Amino acid sequence: MRRNLSWLVLSFTVPMFSQGLGSLKTVVVPKPTNLAIYVRNQDALVVLGKALFWDMQVGSDTRTACATCHFHAGADHRLQNQLSDPNHPFPTNYTLTLEDFPFRRFANAADNRSSVLRESGQRGGSAGVFRRIFSDLAPDGLSEVSVDAVDITGFHIGDLNVRQVTPRNTPSVINAVFNVRNLWDGRASDIFTGATPFGESDDRANVVVLRNGQSVREKVRLDNSSLASQSLGPPMNAVEMSSDGRTWTKLGTRMLALRPLGLQRVDPDDSVLGTRANPEGAGLSGLQTYLSLVQEAFFEEYWALPEVAENFPLFFALAVQAYQATLVSDDSRFDQFSEGNKGAMTAQEQFGQQVFQARGECTDCHRGSEFTDASFSSIAVRGRVTRARTSFLVDTGFFHTGVRPSADDSGLDGQDDFGKPFSIAAAQNPGGPLGISGAFKIPGLRNVEFTGPYFHNGGQATLEQVVEFYNRGGDFPDSPNLSPDVHRLNLSADEQAALTAFLKSLSDDRVRMERAPFDHPELCVSIGHDLQSSGEAYPLSAVDRWAAIPAVGRKGNSVPLQTYEELLQGIGNDGSRAHTLKDACSISQK
Repeated sequence: MRRNLSWLVLSFTVPMFSQGLGSLKTVVVPKPTNLAIYVRNQDALVVLGKALFWDMQVGSDTRTACATCHFHAGADHRLQNQLSDPNHPFPTNYTLTLEDFPFRRFANAADNRSSVLRESGQRGGSAGVFRRIFSDLAPDGLSEVSVDAVDITGFHIGDLNVRQVTPRNTPSVINAVFNVRNLWDGRASDIFTGATPFGESDDRANVVVLRNGQSVREKVRLDNSSLASQSLGPPMNAVEMSSDGRTWTKLGTRMLALRPLGLQRVDPDDSVLGTRANPEGAGLSGLQTYLSLVQEAFFEEYWALPEVAENFPLFFALAVQAYQATLVSDDSRFDQFSEGNKGAMTAQEQFGQQVFQARGECTDCHRGSEFTDASFSSIAVRGRVTRARTSFLVDTGFFHTGVRPSADDSGLDGQDDFGKPFSIAAAQNPGGPLGISGAFKIPGLRNVEFTGPYFHNGGQATLEQVVEFYNRGGDFPDSPNLSPDVHRLNLSADEQAALTAFLKSLSDDRVRMERAPFDHPELCVSIGHDLQSSGEAYPLSAVDRWAAIPAVGRKGNSVPLQTYEELLQGIGNDGSRAHTLKDACSISQK
């Protein structure tokens, strides 16, 4: 079959990078080198990916999308029923307040050996789905049949279950394309093998292909594809999106027959979906289904076969990755300043950049234009394994920074479903010495103004609290695996304020105002529960409270996004901010 490769640069292997801070426009967006094996139309792939990412029909409850945890500057912005704690009891369905932060509070915020006024191992995560068991598809094949299961993990009040909450804070998907590996513990491999997040640990033949009129199984191997690997985790996760026991084939059977975004309004000016929007109601127009979008995007040998639903993980992952690869925020005031517009940053912000690069020692972890050591830029120069100053071996871009003790959450020091370590340092040097326990991926800092709460445990509410954390050298100075780059900085109040101001200069106004490519369809998100039964279908499930995230087109909102601190303080509830979680959901809730 003839391939039209005019849209794809096949010579890409590892892009050239600069280690210094500068405009993100100078950094090449990583792409798989062999995507053309599968994809016939890149534009159609992005359409499919954006629809799938925002579609609530992907969840077993038909109310939970990938975007449910990534709707606000690529992250989560909710307050109620966002806590979990695998190690201790925690307040279920609790509404967080500003006074709850930081989770570990010292008498002197500059001294991590002063008296501890509050100590909590709880995590600020994201509400997912109710604990339910998958039975089968409904007779029409368009919905799922599941039954309530008794929750024994703390996500219940009395006899009523509430939505389960993830054990880690949700990172932003914006600019995640620059990470070699994704997720906090790095388990989403940059090598995509078609069925799981775990890369070459999964060496099965995971795709069905039509060859000479016969269906045969083949292996998949795409490089630079950690976003594809990552995307396959949540849809089958029984906390995040799925009833326990659902399979990708069942999900594919259902989704391929559905109208894309069939419950949600799409703005007719949406930068990707607008020309396909249904002018008479929800979803895309005409007879479009997910199968028809797949047929546009992928070559025939992957969908013109009876087992097409078995290839849904391939379609889903490559499409969602293609969409997320468009979410690059490279036009912040810092970018403009770096490109020569010396009026783009204030004097305080410029001083903050000096602190960031010098006294603050922030570039030890947040280096390069991507502001993370976990990027292709950094690893192209430093390699995948680094020897810390303490002589321990660590995965480049992963550090134990003293947020919590390693015993609370081992992070990188875990194993995938095939018994292989997440850590490359551990795989290459099983005898050590290793500094991976309690280590987590260093996140990028762009748009960090809008992505609170912060750290993998969601334990800090404001950027000021984050700066105080690093100024005191973390919260657990005696942790055995603490990175040597984390120590007391003794910054002055002026230096801390300038550093905070600099971090805000990394916000892209397109993200702030949700202008293209950060526009999106309508979404409804659960914001906690009313404690009453939801009826006969799910007698163990508490009633959801819902908030709308309205559809927005390429021109964006008329008001900026609300920060997490503003949400906690109620600033913007007068209509001066977007995503205040006060808009009523108009989507019918079953």
